[in-house]
Amino acid sequence: MQHYNPVTPAITEQLAAIVGPENLIYAEPERMLDYAHDESFGHDHDQMPEVVVKPASADEIAAIMKLANRERIPVTPRGAGSGLSGGAVPLFGGILLSVERMNRILEIDLENLVVVAEPGVVTNELSEAVRAHGLFYAGYPMSVELCQIGGNVAENAGGGRAVKYGVTGRYVLGVEVVLPTGEIVQFGGKRLKDVTGYDLVHLMVGSEGTLGIFTKIILRLIPFPAAQAVLLAPFANAYTAIHAVPRIIQGGGLVPSAVEFMDYAAMKLSYDFLGEKLPHPAARALLLVEVDGYTEAEVEAEQDAVASLLMECGALDIYVGNTPPSARKMWRPRQKIGEAFSSLAIEQLDEDMVVPLAQIPPLLPKLEDLAAKHHMRPFCFGHVADGNMHLHTMAEPGVAHEAWRAACVAFLTELYTLVVSLGGTISGEHGIGSKRAPYLPIALEPAVIELHRRIKTAFDPNNILNPGKIVSPS
Repeated sequence: MQHYNPVTPAITEQLAAIVGPENLIYAEPERMLDYAHDESFGHDHDQMPEVVVKPASADEIAAIMKLANRERIPVTPRGAGSGLSGGAVPLFGGILLSVERMNRILEIDLENLVVVAEPGVVTNELSEAVRAHGLFYAGYPMSVELCQIGGNVAENAGGGRAVKYGVTGRYVLGVEVVLPTGEIVQFGGKRLKDVTGYDLVHLMVGSEGTLGIFTKIILRLIPFPAAQAVLLAPFANAYTAIHAVPRIIQGGGLVPSAVEFMDYAAMKLSYDFLGEKLPHPAARALLLVEVDGYTEAEVEAEQDAVASLLMECGALDIYVGNTPPSARKMWRPRQKIGEAFSSLAIEQLDEDMVVPLAQIPPLLPKLEDLAAKHHMRPFCFGHVADGNMHLHTMAEPGVAHEAWRAACVAFLTELYTLVVSLGGTISGEHGIGSKRAPYLPIALEPAVIELHRRIKTAFDPNNILNPGKIVSPS
């Protein structure tokens, strides 16, 4: 195991000189507790940092990294801590580097259609700021009101609208980065094309804070869709609903901006949590389809076409939300499902495997069978139009923690093996972090894992930046 040096009072004094003593937390466990976990369920991956620092500039981060590299102290970068893979948890203690003070939108460049932001900007605030100019940042995930743009880029976050607009990485044109050794570098810029050397911009995107720390991010913007509508379609069973998804996209010649699925267990939990009635008394699954465009006529035509297809595929009814309040109401049960799960004090797992679109229909019954085999209660939902299915499982009442942990290892091994056999992989948007690192050999060949290790070593020769995530040096 990697050996690291502790954070001593002398090191803390040097850190305080860099960021200011008011921007450092040391020897105060209660204040540091919020930095010891992310939003993953349970506490198996929690770990307290030895010190929390809150820099305000690239120069301050560079000074911290030079100190940490010289003293062999691990550094864990952190945004909002809203991740679900343990990626922002300081597994080896050391320095927790929070970018919460780096929360400025530096520029909205209307001529080049880009926004330049620091990593601690809340994604929703960025979206609202550019929308005021009639522009759209399309690469945002579902947790838009909580997550920060730096974490989105670090995880290459996806979300409900990826089927039409793609994931975060599609919109990242450039990044300023502090390397583990303390150099400040910029990859990319405000240009749409760039084949000058290796594509280091998109090597950094999705690197989960293991190769560098973002200090500035340049994002591409597009015109804001002027009109949208949401269709909620209840179905009598999950399989009918799932089989409708390829029909909408492949048979209808349409690209909805989002297609969300919820099985009965997930739907019932979320509607109950919100104190709302199910949309139809016979509903045992639902699809939520969003269409958007630049004219009301365009959206109305797509809305009608999707409604006809859904009815042909067995929908029990169609509810249309074509005003902002009605659309928000339809989205709420899907958006609040995470809070509904969190409200239950019971052992849980949340997985987000992804398979090719055509494999979604055969995947669902296999997921349910696998959960039943391991005596888990399954809840299936997700962004089905891009093949990203979330499987949330819970322990049966009365299961001891150790028994649950043992069951999880066996369950995840079989789950990931199944998904890979269908041409999929073990995470579509939550990342590998520390939670899925032990299972990486199921998804990647040994030679590919070794390439990951070589890249990590090239950027971080002393393995001090976010160690224990994705891969570790041999």
